[in-house]
Amino acid sequence: MRLKYLQISPRVFCVALLLLIVAMQASRSAPGFAQTGRPVIIVGGDHNYPPYEFLDKDGQPTGFNVELTRAIAELMGLNVEIHLGKWDQIRRSLEDGEVDILQGMVQSEARNALFDFSPPHSIINQSVFGRRGAAPISDLSDLRGKEVLVQKSGLMHDYLLEKKVGAKLFLVDTHVEAMRQLASGKRDYALVGNLPGLYLSRELGLSNIVPVGKLFAGQPYGYAVKKGNSQIISQFSEGLAILKNTGRYHKIYDKWLGALEPNAVSWSKIIKYGAITALPLLLMLTGIAYLNRVLKKEVAHRTRELQLQQQQLVQAAKMASLGTLVSGIAHEINNPTGLLLYNLPVLKKIYKATEEQLEQRFRQEGDFMVSGLRYSQFRDEIPLMIDEMFDGATRIKRIVEDLKDFARKDTSELDECVAVNDVVKAALRLVDNTIKKATNHVAIELGDGLPMVKGNSQRIEQVVVNLIVNACQALPDPAKGITLVTRYEAEQNAVLLEIQDEGVGISEEHLSHIADPFFTTKRDTGGTGLGLSVSAAIIKDHNGSMVFRSVPDEGTTVRVALPALKGAC
Repeated sequence: MRLKYLQISPRVFCVALLLLIVAMQASRSAPGFAQTGRPVIIVGGDHNYPPYEFLDKDGQPTGFNVELTRAIAELMGLNVEIHLGKWDQIRRSLEDGEVDILQGMVQSEARNALFDFSPPHSIINQSVFGRRGAAPISDLSDLRGKEVLVQKSGLMHDYLLEKKVGAKLFLVDTHVEAMRQLASGKRDYALVGNLPGLYLSRELGLSNIVPVGKLFAGQPYGYAVKKGNSQIISQFSEGLAILKNTGRYHKIYDKWLGALEPNAVSWSKIIKYGAITALPLLLMLTGIAYLNRVLKKEVAHRTRELQLQQQQLVQAAKMASLGTLVSGIAHEINNPTGLLLYNLPVLKKIYKATEEQLEQRFRQEGDFMVSGLRYSQFRDEIPLMIDEMFDGATRIKRIVEDLKDFARKDTSELDECVAVNDVVKAALRLVDNTIKKATNHVAIELGDGLPMVKGNSQRIEQVVVNLIVNACQALPDPAKGITLVTRYEAEQNAVLLEIQDEGVGISEEHLSHIADPFFTTKRDTGGTGLGLSVSAAIIKDHNGSMVFRSVPDEGTTVRVALPALKGAC
């Protein structure tokens, strides 16, 4: 069978090819699509709400929200265009469908009826700002009759109207305008987000403006879409969760918001000390690689060394991830804990202020009901409950600080004067939950008047934590116990730490290898074999010793001896 070929003249072919190119170009430039063919998501925000979102001196979007949005877009493969404008116009654009998503909106009960929100990426605290010498504001009623600057269509504008506070409201488009008017002597107060207020006071040099009242608890602040737009909000929610889990979120947070918070960790210092730590390691690896090429006869030995160092680098990366995780935990826990520590004394003060009237009624009328409790029971239990909650919040804060101290990179200098009992107490606080889950029987005997030892407290604390965790993991059930003792051994001139457990014990064949790198009997349950190896190296660096004694099915005792300092530290 013969095939017939279609005859096309060159001119017709060129015209067809030109039409095809024009069609392809038109499809690429179609509205709503980027050059990649993916739809463009219009992201809206306030053009003057620093440090969250604002236009820089070149008119480009910048700030915490902007950098977070771009990171999510990069991670999730989204095409976004960020449009910043006056807040009331941007909010109206979202309602009209001209903007797909807002990158920052405070969540409220009223707004939940109109918008869908992502999990919050920040907590916004609203503060009342005034000029120096202005009367403090402790309650919304204090604003009655006062001239108050507030952002148009902002949450506080809606809230003040809803509560009918009785203040004279003066609406402005931006927080900047509110702060400038207040600084120039206009109006009495400005109701502004706490961080934006502090940021603007610093950047604009408004030294006569100070916070005079904090009337609202922290409010969730995150992405928002028009009700029902579940696809876009789910993509941003997923991207936000991934950024938080990988630590990238906290880098962005610390860059924009950390500097305005107390006790913020400086990333420049972290980078500086990281470089100081990494440079010797880099030089060492370079030297090993060079010697490996030159010394052909020692290939096998060098290969073994490099494998060991590779494992150590993996462990170092895990510790770096732990530091990032601890920083994130501290951010997430410190904010609500701070609110508890701030608000509980206020609640107790309020209760004390009403106690006299309640007692007077009790004397006149006898016992009566208060919120479902008899007053005779109410007056005894409520103060105790507030005190217990305050003590619990204080304990949470102390545990978080211990955890941060444990994960913080040390300088590897061994020139501190270390009180072993203080280190043991800090380690016990850190692993308190692990101990409670493992055993019901713990005996702690800390010797009195122990001399100081020379070394690094954080590294010694790491050893104590490792040994206690190992002891807990060795216990077959909570009926078995752990004993921890510290004392001074005069013959050795050493401070001793002994940890004894009633666990499963260690067989004789394994006991001699217990501190070898990567040796573990718990490989199936996730053990790496590095804990005791690292601990043994730390004790060796301190010119000390660590000895194990064990009987299978009876338990294990580990004895750590550190040289004691003679005389005053």
